[in-house]
Amino acid sequence: MPSDALLSWVLTVAVTALAFAIRLVHLGRPSRLVFDETYYAKDAYSLLKYGYERNWPQDANASIVAGHPDVMLKTAEFVVHPPVGKWLIASGEAIFGMNSFGWRFASLVFGCLLIAVLIRLVRRISRNTVIGCLAGVLLTFDGLHFVMSRTALLDIFLAFFLVAAVACLAVDRDWFRDRLARAIERSGGADLARRFGPAQLWRPWRLAAGVCFGLALGTKWNALYVLAAFALLTLAWDVGARRLAGAGPRAWWAVLRDGVPAFVYLVVVSVVVYVATWTGWLTTSGGYDRDWGAQNPQATTTRLLGAPLASLLHFTKDIYAFHTGSYIDSQTHTYAANPWGWLILARPIGIDAVNGIKPGTDGCLGPDNCLRVISGIGTPALWWGAVFALIAAAILWIGGRDWRFGIPVVGVLSAWLPWFQYTARPLFFFYAIAIIPFSVAAVAMALGLLVGPARPADPRRRLWGGVAAGVFVALVLANFAYLYPILTDQLLPYPSWLSRMWFRSWI
Repeated sequence: MPSDALLSWVLTVAVTALAFAIRLVHLGRPSRLVFDETYYAKDAYSLLKYGYERNWPQDANASIVAGHPDVMLKTAEFVVHPPVGKWLIASGEAIFGMNSFGWRFASLVFGCLLIAVLIRLVRRISRNTVIGCLAGVLLTFDGLHFVMSRTALLDIFLAFFLVAAVACLAVDRDWFRDRLARAIERSGGADLARRFGPAQLWRPWRLAAGVCFGLALGTKWNALYVLAAFALLTLAWDVGARRLAGAGPRAWWAVLRDGVPAFVYLVVVSVVVYVATWTGWLTTSGGYDRDWGAQNPQATTTRLLGAPLASLLHFTKDIYAFHTGSYIDSQTHTYAANPWGWLILARPIGIDAVNGIKPGTDGCLGPDNCLRVISGIGTPALWWGAVFALIAAAILWIGGRDWRFGIPVVGVLSAWLPWFQYTARPLFFFYAIAIIPFSVAAVAMALGLLVGPARPADPRRRLWGGVAAGVFVALVLANFAYLYPILTDQLLPYPSWLSRMWFRSWI
């Protein structure tokens, strides 16, 4: 690791503070509930008040904006996502009130924390503080991350917990190898001499990863695919570490001897944490399906698990049926986006729009009509560059056997490919917020390779590599600045908005 530990933390805080500052501006605008905030901001307030989600009357949004949020009905709402993200949204509402600033504040905080964690992750795997901070800067100026950090949806929390879990696994990889090296030193030999080596049952960073994965599952279930992919990757790291340490054929024993404890740390712990995230629902009596166990005392699950957990299992089945049933498959949406197009920004998401603002109204100067929009769109220069960076990362990981590039490749694939099995239902581009941190990691490390080592054989190569990397970063920043008005609900004449819609599919 680099020796600039203190400086690296100063730079991490500085980049994170920059991201926080530019996202904080007019966070509460528009003051109404936009897009799916109409579900999650209200669910969060219900959790805050009652510990479970209640239904709301049809005119609830107007009442909330008018400053009268306590209009919930007494009936339980059928919700289709676990409660962690909604509890976090509720924390902002508890501090600042049931208003647009309050229900978006937690997204702002966790969006910025995601940048900080990405910096530390990329610094660790690249062994370079500049490359880590470069990843943070690039994510700071991504349009999709910017919008999701200012909107009360669940996916920004999912992305944070997933990247935090992967960061913990990266630390665990170094921690485990350090323990193997110490064991070899104590033995007095040059390597393990074809012995398996210490079992290392205590893996604190792997435990931390399990907790983070559990919180990710407690936000959205699609975290399960990322958990499974990285559980296999970290097990491969264990086998590789023991083989490098001289275990010989016995290195493959790690599949069981390290794999079983890894299963406990990552899967069992995450399940325990996931169940714990339902504490509000379990400790109250009004939630949807909450009384199922009491009403079905002879059911096998009730006899084995008890009424509360049996009710939770039954509720889980109902939620799964919703996500995979014929009802959701029959739905349509204007902004539905096939996963094939996510990485190239084929169909961004419209978060909010006020169209047809007449000249002389709301500051519109004319002669054209004006509009205000919030578009969930990634910064094209960054996303399109990331496609090439990911291809290079896959080649370097598989062909060049460079383990570092496996992290962004596995991260992107595990957060992206599973969605292809659900293309019969409406899917949306903002789900890709779990993809972009890993894409940015690939871009930052690719730029690091482009710049080259600190003391290259040919200094001109480093000079021109640095110029090329600098031009790319400047292009990303300029692209973000150009898109900024459509990310922030600013008033735009119609032709100015149209000039930012580069493709018909963006409209």
